[in-house]
Amino acid sequence: MGSTSGAAKQEKPAAGGARPARRRLSVDRRREELMAAALELFSKHDAEDVSIDDVASAAGASRALVYHYFGGKQELYVAALKSAATQLEERLRPQGNGRPLDELALGLGRYFDFVEEHAAGFAALLKGGPANRSGEIGEIVDSVRHRLFNLITRQMRVEEPGPTLRMTLRSWIASVETAGLDWLEHRDIERPVLERMLVDHMVALLGVAASHAPEVEDLLQELVRDQLL
Repeated sequence: MGSTSGAAKQEKPAAGGARPARRRLSVDRRREELMAAALELFSKHDAEDVSIDDVASAAGASRALVYHYFGGKQELYVAALKSAATQLEERLRPQGNGRPLDELALGLGRYFDFVEEHAAGFAALLKGGPANRSGEIGEIVDSVRHRLFNLITRQMRVEEPGPTLRMTLRSWIASVETAGLDWLEHRDIERPVLERMLVDHMVALLGVAASHAPEVEDLLQELVRDQLL
C-alpha cells in the first residue's frame, strides 16, 4: 500500500502576512483530536505507510505539535490503540446477572455499539499483519480479547475452563472480530440479525465441543435449561 499524503501541505499566509489562528484547545482535547486523526488513518492504511505529516495534516495541526505530545509515530500509534482498547473494554464491563445467553446477547450489543460508533478505532485495533502484533501493540489487542474471554466465562459461570472450552471460546471471539470488520466494510446485514447469528454461532460451537468434552456437554445442557426457565 502506498503512502498517503507524504508531507503535510504548508498553510498559506492570511491577508497581511499573518497565519490563520489555530483553535485554542486544552491539552487533553488536542491529544484526543490527534489520536482520533491517527486512528482514522491507521484504520485505512498500514502503520508504516502513515507519516507524522499525514496525522498533523488530518488533525489540522503542525508536525511539531504531534512530536511535542507523542515523541514519534510509534508512540502515537501505541497511544491511539490504547485509547481505542480502553473505550472498548469499558463497554465490556458486566452489566447484569441474567441468563447467560441473554447476557451474552447484551454484551454483543455493547460490543457492536462500539464497532459502529468508533469504526476507525475498532478497525485500527484489529487490522494489520503479524509484524504489527508483537510487543506492546500485541499486548493491547490481547488485553481486549482477554477481557472479552473473562466476561464470557463469568456469564457462563465457569471458573476454570478446560482446554476444549477455552479453544472454543477463543475461536468464537475471533469470529466476532472478523464479523465486526466485515460488517464495517459491507453493512449488508442488519446489526440485530448479525448479533443473533453470533449467539447461535456460540451455541453451535459449544454443541460441537460437547461431543469432545463432558464439561462442555454439561455446560451446554445448563445453558439450554436456563433459557427454558
